[in-house]
Amino acid sequence: MTDTIEQAGVDEVTILWISEGMSCDGDTVSITASSQPAIEDIVLGLVPGLPKVNLNNKVLSPTVGGEDFLAPYRAAARGELDQPFILVIEGSIPNENINGAGYWTSFGNDPMTGEPLTLNWWVDALAPKAWAVVAIGTCATYGGIHAMAGNPTGCMGLADYLGWDFRSKAGLPIVNVPGCPVQPENFMETLTWVLYHAAGSAPPPPLDELLRPQWIFGKTVHEGCDRAAYYEQADFAKDYNSPKCQVPIGCWGPVVNCNVPKRGWMNGVGGCPNVGGICIGCTMPGFPDMFMPFMDMPPGAASPRCWSSHTARSSGDCAASPTPRSTGSRGGATTARS
Repeated sequence: MTDTIEQAGVDEVTILWISEGMSCDGDTVSITASSQPAIEDIVLGLVPGLPKVNLNNKVLSPTVGGEDFLAPYRAAARGELDQPFILVIEGSIPNENINGAGYWTSFGNDPMTGEPLTLNWWVDALAPKAWAVVAIGTCATYGGIHAMAGNPTGCMGLADYLGWDFRSKAGLPIVNVPGCPVQPENFMETLTWVLYHAAGSAPPPPLDELLRPQWIFGKTVHEGCDRAAYYEQADFAKDYNSPKCQVPIGCWGPVVNCNVPKRGWMNGVGGCPNVGGICIGCTMPGFPDMFMPFMDMPPGAASPRCWSSHTARSSGDCAASPTPRSTGSRGGATTARS
């Protein structure tokens, strides 16, 4: 495909989805709950204006596996795939520079030697050729659970591996859709936008500095939370049976970018604070280390002692919202190509 053809729009796109990063496959499972649109709608061509989509995912694809399943991946790695492709990565990227005598994670074998091909090999081979690159879930976006302190794999997010200035064949940055797991419609809506862009009927998706879709992650949990009015009145929950603001009992909502309280989880129902849960920051870089221990009041969080009656006046030793425990790089790791 030439750049001219790509910019004019394409009528067929292949999705090469690799979930052999350090992951639980929870993001693949999560998107099966999406209904606006459903993954079936996209694959069956039921969304007007989208290109024909060929989905390759080890759970969702119609192929039975083996070499038939690997064939489009191998063709893309050789630069011989007939259609432009979108590379979707699920799971953290391990540092194969510190794998000792083995490897951390693999996807298929080298047909010549029979040796396992690491995830890193596939990312190196496919990402520069991909029309777009999408990281699904917090593990793929920022490292997630597998990048916790003490993990021997040296895991990181895809942007930390490829570089935050990476650009795909179409000139797009990595598109990060975090969540542990990802909220179903958040990913499917983003994928739909990317597909419309591939078709030539939409601009590139607008992304923030963390490469997240702005329209999805532009607001905090607190801004969309039904309990927010209690926070403004300094009326806080003392246990998890209360309908009041949960910041003092571990909720990070005021500093976490996530739309789940407004969007819900399945068909608009659910979402952590909507069903009595606290926000533990699962869509953010540094999760989970920066937000632990869970269920403890976040450092700097507002509490009843910080307020005078129902007036938002804090004392000198109190802050108005939680403060993350550390910062570091955007994804919490440094680039480490193998």
